[in-house]
Amino acid sequence: MPRRRPSIAMPIFLLVILSVTLAALVMFAVTFRGPPPQGDPLRLAQLAIALDGGALPQSGRKLERVEQDGEPTPPPSDHEIPASRAALAQALRLPESQVRLWAMQPQRLPDEVRGPFVAARRIATGWRVIRIAPPPFFTHWHRISLTAMAIALLLLGGLGWALAQAISRPIRRLGVAAAQSRLGRPVAIPRGGPREVDQLAASIATMQDRMVRTAEGRNAMFVAITHDLGTPLSRVAFWIEQLPEPARTRAAADLDEMRTMLQSVLRFSRDERTGETRVRVEIGSLIESLAEDMASAGQDVTATPGPRAVVRGDPAALRRMFANLIENAVRYGEGAAMRWTLTENEVELWIDDSGPGFDPETADALFTAFVRGDPSRNRATGGTGLGLAIVRAIADAHGGGVELTNHARGGRVIVRLPLA
Repeated sequence: MPRRRPSIAMPIFLLVILSVTLAALVMFAVTFRGPPPQGDPLRLAQLAIALDGGALPQSGRKLERVEQDGEPTPPPSDHEIPASRAALAQALRLPESQVRLWAMQPQRLPDEVRGPFVAARRIATGWRVIRIAPPPFFTHWHRISLTAMAIALLLLGGLGWALAQAISRPIRRLGVAAAQSRLGRPVAIPRGGPREVDQLAASIATMQDRMVRTAEGRNAMFVAITHDLGTPLSRVAFWIEQLPEPARTRAAADLDEMRTMLQSVLRFSRDERTGETRVRVEIGSLIESLAEDMASAGQDVTATPGPRAVVRGDPAALRRMFANLIENAVRYGEGAAMRWTLTENEVELWIDDSGPGFDPETADALFTAFVRGDPSRNRATGGTGLGLAIVRAIADAHGGGVELTNHARGGRVIVRLPLA
């Protein structure tokens, strides 16, 4: 019995639990190491000695002592403590008018001061002031907190990245395989990954097999219909020969059109499965050969020489694709001018004509089978609506693409094919 693959939800759930747990541990560790040190309370008797010029007390907080001419002013956040001020004046044996004491927070006992404070006494040259020095911007406690946060972030980031890669890697492989799959050239759908991704891969593989069987059945039906129609069409051709002119000419033209349509349908079915024959093809030689053939037949077709461009593909299918595009340009645009350039990994070929161009809103619909640019299906313009469908089928089968756009003087078809 095959082992059941883990669900994609389980690692995500575990990562969330781990993240919450690790964040709680970091908070506990920072709290355990203690908040920023507040220092012990300072006895007013010690403060009085320092204001008299004695040694500064060792309270765990950095004190600074200065002498200034003018009376000190309290910081905006401090307020006066009358009881503590009176106790300090008594310890200094000075009247309260010559003593100042401000603190940031209320005091619990009158004979001590906690937290930031400013104390001053009058002296002969002005005022002697003692205050707690401003704390550094980045303290040891800040370093502990930020270090713990950075460690937690690195751990969670690494685990999250590894989990994201484990989930997305099989999805990317699946997307690449699905994009490369072609009718007549299906690719193996990769299996693996979390349970949901593996189930998706199995469904895509089943869908691909079903589509291939459907297409093969359709192609077999086209071949059978064409074969079966051959005999009655031959009989019709025999009876047409018995008709008088000009009815015989018109009937023969209708019969030729029917045969052309059947051949186009067969060609479209075959080109959808292009890919059995793959060799190196030099695009420049192929285009120049087609241009010479068309020009020798009196068509206005030119090819501007370009860089060497080699692709891997079916030579007959590629020739048929470019021939269709050139014939369309001649039929609807009075001529074809071709040139090509190279990009990093593909060749881009432009076929320009001098016709009315393409409507951007409906251009892509022209690649649909049996859709024609001339909706009236006038016999004078010819075609069955399969030419551009065949072009796209061949381009897709070779891993490329085709686009209909316009230039200043007419329409433009852009064909892109990957280099060999």
